Amino acid sequence: MTRLVAAAFAYMLAGVASGLFYREFTKANDFTEGAFTQLGVVHTHLLTLGFIVLLIVLVLEKVFTLSRSPKLFGWFFWLYNAGVILTAAMMVWHGTLTVLGEPSTKMIAGIAGLGHILLTAAMIVFFVALRKAVAVESAARARSLGVAATAGV
Repeated sequence: MTRLVAAAFAYMLAGVASGLFYREFTKANDFTEGAFTQLGVVHTHLLTLGFIVLLIVLVLEKVFTLSRSPKLFGWFFWLYNAGVILTAAMMVWHGTLTVLGEPSTKMIAGIAGLGHILLTAAMIVFFVALRKAVAVESAARARSLGVAATAGV
């Protein structure tokens, strides 16, 4: 659980910092106000995908002990973080090029696509782990209710 808290905190800091970078970098380069650049949405991606989603995962870990399947949970955690970081990094790179008036490349789009693939794989692994944890929790509750029902008879 501590690495979930640490990762969520790191994403919160990165999200706030990326918003500051967007604001100051576009001002410093006289970028047209209101014109689109991916820098403008990096902070929302980091805050939502990193900070908020990992806090939700933390709550689900507390309720269902998702890490009971340490391999699955480990795979989720590292795939997910790699996907968020790769995706956000490509957004920063692409957005910076836009602000500087430079053309983007297909390589940036390809690497960003890889980040999205990692996020998708992580979500699949997460739901496999969640399904297992919910099944274990449901079975444990059914056993305790069965024992409680027979103990009262």
